[in-house]
Amino acid sequence: MTPVTTSTHQHAWLQATENVLGHLAAIIIGFVMMVVGLALGVTMIMLPVGVVVGLLGVAVFVVGLFGHFSGDH
Repeated sequence: MTPVTTSTHQHAWLQATENVLGHLAAIIIGFVMMVVGLALGVTMIMLPVGVVVGLLGVAVFVVGLFGHFSGDH
């Protein structure tokens, strides 16, 4: 039986696609968290929760824009 081999070109394409989708997901999730944090911050009772959710959303958004998600160092 012969082993199944994949070309490095296909592997690189798949890795690049996963990287882009990971960044895109982080950007979308971060933006949604910022909007939810803003909506929660409108009411005085939920203001502390809204600030925390909004700031976490900013952090996730920034990591999505500038972060490096690769497991290989």
